[in-house]
Amino acid sequence: MKLIFRGHDDRYAVEQSLLAFFPEERPVYEPAEDGEDHALVTLSRSPRYNTAVTTITYHGRTARGISRTAVDPQLTEYEAERLRQKAVKLSFFKAAREITGITPSWGALTGIRPGKLASRMLEEGMTERQVDRVLRDTYFVSPERRRLCIETAEASRRAKADLRPEDISLYVGIPFCPTRCAYCSFVSQSVERTLGLVEPYLEVLHREITDAARMVEETGLHIKSFYMGGGTPTTLSADQMDRLLTHLNRSFDLSGCVEYCIEAGRPDTIDREKLQVLLDHGVDRISVNPQSLEDHVLTAIGRRHTARDVEEAMALATGMGFPHVNMDLIAGLPEDTPEGFRRTLDKCLSYGADNITVHTLSLKKGSRILLENFTIPSAEAVGEMLDYANAALRQADFHPYYLYRQKYMSGSFENTGWCISGAEGLYNIYIMEELHSILSLGAGGSTKMVDPVHQRIERVFHTKYPTEYIQRSEKLEENLSAFRQFHENMRG
Repeated sequence: MKLIFRGHDDRYAVEQSLLAFFPEERPVYEPAEDGEDHALVTLSRSPRYNTAVTTITYHGRTARGISRTAVDPQLTEYEAERLRQKAVKLSFFKAAREITGITPSWGALTGIRPGKLASRMLEEGMTERQVDRVLRDTYFVSPERRRLCIETAEASRRAKADLRPEDISLYVGIPFCPTRCAYCSFVSQSVERTLGLVEPYLEVLHREITDAARMVEETGLHIKSFYMGGGTPTTLSADQMDRLLTHLNRSFDLSGCVEYCIEAGRPDTIDREKLQVLLDHGVDRISVNPQSLEDHVLTAIGRRHTARDVEEAMALATGMGFPHVNMDLIAGLPEDTPEGFRRTLDKCLSYGADNITVHTLSLKKGSRILLENFTIPSAEAVGEMLDYANAALRQADFHPYYLYRQKYMSGSFENTGWCISGAEGLYNIYIMEELHSILSLGAGGSTKMVDPVHQRIERVFHTKYPTEYIQRSEKLEENLSAFRQFHENMRG
């Protein structure tokens, strides 16, 4: 659909609304011919109001939406801009809802972190009932999504209350996988194709860990949580993992680290020897990520393991005594059905995991699902899967503790982390709610620097590929220097 903006350039909010109502459309920024499908989104400003008007022409029909927000001279420029964006997206929402007859589950809420709005209102002193009313009456959010939003906001507030100004989290990326899944666009390399890169990569990573640990100590920062992801970290051998964790534990002071998590990932990379290495180094949380327990779905997405492999990996992990085990599932995978997804979730609940994360398929650029035009379940089918997950997990005494959304997500739904009481994955809350800085080491990740007092966030993006990471030591030094400077400036 052609998008024409006047008086603003708020592309992100409009594009997210476009995807929610018109999932087959992609934004095109050029003038529209008479009668051609398009949206004209205008923002007018006066001393008292921001007034947004959206006119949508679609398949021969035209609808108009108007929204207005009051101007408050006491607001910061950041807060004032947020209000202008609110007017824009609400005007688009009203026009799109009239022309389609659809009200998405998340209503007019756009963006990756819908829970931050609820958190902000709660911190301003509003009750949960008042927050619920705003989400319902202003943003038209469905009852179940309002509940998710408020519950995860409360979990965020609890986690935030336990943080100190010097707390940060540490992430280490292992960008290798056994194979590439059809839905994946992460920059990870197949180990069978790049086996020769693993040892050189680890050698550079060891050096970066040494330099980062020195910087953290000199800056007076404190590691609150640790997370190793990828890729699939357990593509490393037991010996490689042992050497990496030994160096990590000797380099950083992790005595006050309250969570030590490694994403074991694919069950076909998990064995007793590797898990024992993790336990020996103090890892207290792992993730086993089947995505589905339907063998034909696993084949369709390029997984080489079976549902039986998942069952055996979970029996091994729980039997060896890991305190916390998460399982990742994806609703909306190719070849899956609501019935198949129900079977998957029910089996996961029987395996003893205390965390289950339910993702919605995100149609990422560069993934085989998009490049090869896979057939995927409808938005209605995905909604049915998520509704079942929400009900079944609540019935099993799980509660939601973090959520986020992604661009090009099936049905414009969400990803939600569920756990039993007391088993919340703190790193997940810290990163998704942007509660403090995340220092990222390795290829493919990004370091996020957060100043919560001044509501300032900066990012440093790392080299994408292992080959670049191995060759560009100056980039590693620049990233650590930026992190140091940001935190020294925070302290004044």
